[in-house]
Amino acid sequence: MIEALEYEDEGESVAQLAYDKIPVRNVWFLFLYAYDLARFQGRFEAEIEDSPDFKSLIARLLCHAVETRLRRNLSFGYRRREDTLKRVRGRIDILKTESQDLFRRGEIACRFEELTIDTPRNRLVRAALTMLGSRLDDANLAHRTKTLAGALGRAGVRGAMPSRAEMASDQIGRHEADDRLMVSLARAVFDLVLPTEQEGVRSLLKAQRGDTEFRKLFERAIGNFFAAELSREEGWRVYPGKQFRWPIGAASPGIRMHLPMMVTDIILENVREDRRIIIDTKFTNILTGAQYGDGQRFKTGHIYQLYSYLRSQEEADDPLSLSSEGMLLYPAIGNDMDEAAELQGHLVRFATIDLAAPTEAVVDRLRRLPVYTSWTA
Repeated sequence: MIEALEYEDEGESVAQLAYDKIPVRNVWFLFLYAYDLARFQGRFEAEIEDSPDFKSLIARLLCHAVETRLRRNLSFGYRRREDTLKRVRGRIDILKTESQDLFRRGEIACRFEELTIDTPRNRLVRAALTMLGSRLDDANLAHRTKTLAGALGRAGVRGAMPSRAEMASDQIGRHEADDRLMVSLARAVFDLVLPTEQEGVRSLLKAQRGDTEFRKLFERAIGNFFAAELSREEGWRVYPGKQFRWPIGAASPGIRMHLPMMVTDIILENVREDRRIIIDTKFTNILTGAQYGDGQRFKTGHIYQLYSYLRSQEEADDPLSLSSEGMLLYPAIGNDMDEAAELQGHLVRFATIDLAAPTEAVVDRLRRLPVYTSWTA
């Protein structure tokens, strides 16, 4: 993101103003798309309705997923081992065998792959259950998570949290839908739910450390929603997190290392319709108090940022760049808006999504976003 200068008070964020207005089912909807789990939409309706907050919902569904896997047996995986054995297994470590004179003792150093239930994904799930057991206010639900963590331990899953590298190496196949849900819920325990939630009735992810994590959830959910909903047959392509380069001509030797990067949130492109829409999501109020005079205005820094995305990428050999559209997308906090203006050949749009509305209304709003219907010349 461009770190643009701000000339007005940012005001309170969505995290400070709107959490107790966002229904749990809408946070669940964002979670499903953010974690590529849209196939589970429409399931777990009873759990959603019975959960007072998102933390409880995650705990209930994680317990459900783990119980399902335990009934069907947990997934196994392979891990590399090196050991001194009485017989050959896998590949022989000649150097170690000779240097330690193992042949004389009737032993041999081997390197081999071992089938194990102690996989990174299972360790992540056990760590998440253990963490939940100490954070939940519902005593019965906390006992349920601790019991399942103990069951995983007795099955042979260690309690140590896997590293990022270990998780990256443990790829989940397309046919492992139950594992995908279970692991995504476990990730949410550490990435999203526990670090930023405080007590409160129906409150969700309050800003103990700011709204960074929920902003990421909002951004990822919007990008993945468009990727799932916009038809490739109709020519749409979705590019999340594309990095732009500054169109530098003559420059001093050290300028490149000090210029900030430009990374967009979402780009929607349709070559057939000659359209490119650059979307930047903002998890804050769409309006702010003006520095001089009365009234509220769009935020200067956000406009400068989007304007830089549009104008800096204009190239004669890229026709879409000359007429690309820009959209700043916010959650609605008392201001439901969809305003636009043409600036030097580019349509610049300011839109909001009411996350407190019924889920069906949120979905309908997102589906209609690529088409601006309120334009009047």
